[in-house]
Amino acid sequence: MTAPKTPGWLDWCATPSTPDFRLPPGAVDAHCHVFGPQAEFPFAPERKYTPCDASKDQLFALRDHLGVARNVVVQATCHGADNSAMVDAVRAAGGRARGVATVRPGIGDAELRELDAAGVRGVRFNFVKRLVDASPREELTAIARRIAPLGWHVVLYFEAADLPELEDFFGTLPVPLVIDHMGRPDVTKPVHGAEFDRFLRFAGRHDVWVKVSCPERLTVTGPPAYADVVPFARRVVAEFGDRVLWGTDWPHPNLKHHMPDDGLLVDHVPRIAETPEAQRKLLVDNPMRLYWPGETA
Repeated sequence: MTAPKTPGWLDWCATPSTPDFRLPPGAVDAHCHVFGPQAEFPFAPERKYTPCDASKDQLFALRDHLGVARNVVVQATCHGADNSAMVDAVRAAGGRARGVATVRPGIGDAELRELDAAGVRGVRFNFVKRLVDASPREELTAIARRIAPLGWHVVLYFEAADLPELEDFFGTLPVPLVIDHMGRPDVTKPVHGAEFDRFLRFAGRHDVWVKVSCPERLTVTGPPAYADVVPFARRVVAEFGDRVLWGTDWPHPNLKHHMPDDGLLVDHVPRIAETPEAQRKLLVDNPMRLYWPGETA
């Protein structure tokens, strides 16, 4: 039996435009998800939302339409710590995908090795309070210590206003850190203001990678230009060009105001990474170094 999706939930764009910007060969979408399909991969009972289905085959069709070569599939909170749908997608990609999992402290060594063999290269810690219940920091630290020998990293999802209470803890984690969506800055505040300055100082002090993703989630002025987000992403690319990543965030969970056209999200890239060199680092070199080290695009 399938559950109805959350009221107001917008379905992903089924007919994205063809981008004007041509992605460089080997480009990686370093942040996307799969949802179910619910009939095959049930959603977690403790989930905070029920999404529409968004299958691996639909993700791969979008990959090919946009000109993306590889994907990093991030575990969706609606699936909790059951990574089956994500792992199924990564395995089906035939080496063209990596995964980011959600795990519990009691996970066994054999299961971690199995995830690693499937292509998982990180775990996600979600601190967005409307999406997940709080997790004890001791448990998260224990997970980080368990994954460190595998060479994995931790993906952190939080909102800018919460960084002051979280950054000391983040700094203790013994693995590289990857920050989702630039730490969700308030783009109505100055790009050189205290809040974003603090975020960039944090990123500069630690082994941190930053995703310049989700303008549709951060914007106030809206599509198609997402002009209010551009200065923030440009600043990250300028200051951390060797540690920036990009992703579509398909199928765009929890959006209730507008659903982006993924083709236009590709066209957003040259606004924030303005030279071919910066674009290649963002889209190819950096994600390959993090997720496919030693391989060529």
